[in-house]
Amino acid sequence: MTEELVSGPEHSQPSAPLTPALIWVMSLASAAAVANIYYNQPMLADMMRTFRVGPRDIGLVATFTQLGYAIGMPLFVPLGDFVERRRLLVSLFLAVAASLVATAMAQNLVWIVAASFLVGVTTVIAQIMIPLAAELAPPGQQGRTIGMILSGALLGILLARTISGTTAKYFGWRMMYWVAAVVALLFALLLQLQLPRVPGKSGMTYKQLIASIFRLVIEQPKLRQVSFIAAMFFASFIAFWTTLVFLLETPPYHYGSQTAGLFGLVGATGVMVAPIAGRQADRRSPRFVVGIALVVVLGAFAAFWFLGFQLWGLVLGVILLDAGVQGAQVANQSSVLALLPEARNRVNTVYMISYFSGGSIGSLLGSWAWGRWHWHGVCACGIGFMLLAAAVFLARRSEVQSISAARSSEV
Repeated sequence: MTEELVSGPEHSQPSAPLTPALIWVMSLASAAAVANIYYNQPMLADMMRTFRVGPRDIGLVATFTQLGYAIGMPLFVPLGDFVERRRLLVSLFLAVAASLVATAMAQNLVWIVAASFLVGVTTVIAQIMIPLAAELAPPGQQGRTIGMILSGALLGILLARTISGTTAKYFGWRMMYWVAAVVALLFALLLQLQLPRVPGKSGMTYKQLIASIFRLVIEQPKLRQVSFIAAMFFASFIAFWTTLVFLLETPPYHYGSQTAGLFGLVGATGVMVAPIAGRQADRRSPRFVVGIALVVVLGAFAAFWFLGFQLWGLVLGVILLDAGVQGAQVANQSSVLALLPEARNRVNTVYMISYFSGGSIGSLLGSWAWGRWHWHGVCACGIGFMLLAAAVFLARRSEVQSISAARSSEV
């Protein structure tokens, strides 16, 4: 089937222009899709009691969801360079609906981990939508357009926790997955009706497609460096959100899944950063935005470390963390999508595989750190990830300066 999808270019009428209404549709679809990855985080404690396992074991649900997302990238996202996008997106929404139903019906830990993995694999829709928006955007407005689509996706990430936490409290965690499956089916129908046909650009076999992705990794050092930095941002982000529910259930808080979910509303204030970061990336540079984001996220973990057992300090840290990570995501993704316009989906594949692999590592190490050292262990994980990002960020600056100096001496 895959060979048939990429066997040759499709020819159809040109796609419709990227109108504000269409941007809204794409943003909402991205939000609905990406939310599926994060529903489980406030519900992990409830799942832990259902399956009678410990925090480390139930942490595998979040870990394998992120891992599935990373694996789904090379399977589906590169196809956006070669096949008709509407058909691809609708098919993926149908697939994720089936995966969500399987998760809702889970009877043991192995089942729910496997089903969560499939949810991650099939819900890569936003990462096809973002390059599509960049392709349709007018010249000079790509950063702004990406920022708007990402605002929707990021809002989905944050509100997913609020929605799932509240649903779990009143109806049980399984109900959240049944509702999400219905939402996925509704968006499959909406995209079929609203999204224009956007044909692929060239013919290529699946083997050639995968080989071209590996070549991009080898030939594009900037892609490797930016992807690593983004992965560390997301690792710190997921380490925090995976373990927050455990902190809130312990003294001095004694809260449950609903309160953990409500923190998503606090983080949602950071969504306003995405369009601002996109404009600054267009006007100044993506690197400028990432540098600021590094400082902001390190500040967030400092707040968690020293003030995390006080509600106002925890709220302050959440606002800083979400603002910093979202600003960095817009800037980093704008940077890599500008590298090779003819291969945006493949470039985005490399970037997002790295990004969600970082999330998988953050979930795994965050859960492990909580089991060993509790809250300060989680904070140490987040700080460590950001120090690695800062090291590569500064190394890239030195490399760029060296190249510029060499070119100047040749002149």
